[in-house]
Amino acid sequence: MSYKAPLKDMLFGIQHLARIDQIAQIPGFEDAGYETAEAVLQECAKFTEGVLSPLNWDGDQNPSSFKAGVVTTTPGFKEAFKQYAEGGWQGLQHPADFGGQGLPKTIGAVCGEMLNSANMSFALCPMLTDGAIEALLTAGSSELKAVYLEKLVSGQWTGTMNLTEPQAGSDLAAVRTRAEPQADGTYKVFGTKIYITYGEHDMAENIVHLVLARASGAPEGVKGISLFVVPKFMVNADGTPGARNDVHCVSIEHKLGIKASPTAVLQFGDHGGAVGYIVGEENRGLEYMFIMMNAARYAVGVQGISMAERAYQKAVAFARDRVQSRPVDGSIKASAPIIHHPDVKRMLMTMRAYTEGCRAMATVAAAAYDASHHHPDAEVRKQNLAFYEFMVPLVKGYSTEMSQEVTSLGVQVHGGMGFIEETGAAQYYRDARILTIYEGTTAIQANDLVGRKTARDGGQTAKGVAAQIETTESELVAQGSADALAVARRLKAGREALVDVVEFVAANTRSDPNAVFAGSVPYLMLAGNVVAGWQLARSLLVAQEQLAQGVDVAFMQAKITTARFYADHLLTKAPGMRDSIVEGASSVNALALDAF
Repeated sequence: MSYKAPLKDMLFGIQHLARIDQIAQIPGFEDAGYETAEAVLQECAKFTEGVLSPLNWDGDQNPSSFKAGVVTTTPGFKEAFKQYAEGGWQGLQHPADFGGQGLPKTIGAVCGEMLNSANMSFALCPMLTDGAIEALLTAGSSELKAVYLEKLVSGQWTGTMNLTEPQAGSDLAAVRTRAEPQADGTYKVFGTKIYITYGEHDMAENIVHLVLARASGAPEGVKGISLFVVPKFMVNADGTPGARNDVHCVSIEHKLGIKASPTAVLQFGDHGGAVGYIVGEENRGLEYMFIMMNAARYAVGVQGISMAERAYQKAVAFARDRVQSRPVDGSIKASAPIIHHPDVKRMLMTMRAYTEGCRAMATVAAAAYDASHHHPDAEVRKQNLAFYEFMVPLVKGYSTEMSQEVTSLGVQVHGGMGFIEETGAAQYYRDARILTIYEGTTAIQANDLVGRKTARDGGQTAKGVAAQIETTESELVAQGSADALAVARRLKAGREALVDVVEFVAANTRSDPNAVFAGSVPYLMLAGNVVAGWQLARSLLVAQEQLAQGVDVAFMQAKITTARFYADHLLTKAPGMRDSIVEGASSVNALALDAF
């Protein structure tokens, strides 16, 4: 089944939740209002539906291959990437100074969802390039920017992120790759990096590796890590690729999913040392790498939404066609399509509500990012940055965990046919499985939420979000419809549960860390659940207004129904999650280690 971009829902979120016309009042974004968003999204839909989606199944069946140091991507990928670059899609939200279009993240993120829904294996290449661009924009010297940024922004070259080593997964203090300073100001880099997405491929003329390594004499631990640009090909004075650098792919991984995306093992310095150029200052590499990581973490959250959307579309199409058994209410006397069965509708509504809730949450976070980076008022920037940074682990953690449930439900809707590869439902399930792992596991997102985003400020940012949720509750009560009142009641219970947990985390992280971190992932899931529910509650209020004016009645009614379903079936989990976090830590830590 081919992908169809959910443009109506995307544009609804951009217009009414992210309030794109307010973003368009920020200097530099004057031409990025609703009409621009609509035009860009329509063009992106054409490209993703027509060019990328047809390659998705082929990529799973005929993945990237490795032979004698050369990686060959799935047939059609190279040509599609050329179209992607020529269409200006890589530079969509990057500065015009380097050839980009300078559009807000609010628009770029939704285009990213389409890209990933259509073909996540393909989309991983531009996603990593985005991260490299962000890091160089923030910390790169004027010389590095001049050499690399325009080519990266145009899509002529691609970028990678090199953190992980065989002995250093999430523990970057264990990084051993070393960088030896040279008389000419360059460094020679030696070491092995694993899990490097698009670390070698045939789609671009050069690959720009951003590599974490220790400069000679650096302190131990994370404080001694620096960041280096190590190009696959050295760059000539005229900007063209020159001699091959001493970085080589020695193998690619065989994976559960995202099979068309080559995951490389890279060897630096086997033949005298790979030439590297330091980014920023020595020993500040982790700080710079987190710029890439935060960009990538948000983008991976969007990938979760993308996979959920694709699985939902396929499940709905199957449920409309698959004829099995008479409906339980006797409304049809013969066997009927399974979409008539209440439990199938429950599964489809769960998939739909999760997907729309997370999309709304991610869209609002993107708007906060735009205001935090570009608004002329420093106080507005500060408030939006705190909100965005609080949202990143929610978007990454909750949306990707959500995608596990939604893609699994997609298989379940198909029944036995879902377990058969040729049906296609299993690919989304397999592809989604990496999302809770790479760019920081769910537990790492939860550690971030507990430590940096809650305990550090005594829970003030989280409580500020809760105060905004309480305002929405009041608006729902004032609206007064049965649906609004029901959602307000559920949202209030969810908010109260969230505030209880925030107070527990703020009070106990230092004194009893084992108790707090025993519930760190449940806290993340509770926060994501409530914030996504809040955005659907805001959607309900907008839809009620639009409905009263007779605007797109069927769509608005479906929006209200979806928000009500989320409140009744998903938000209701929040109080129970609160109990397990605040009252259940002792049973997590009680069993003796040798009893496991």
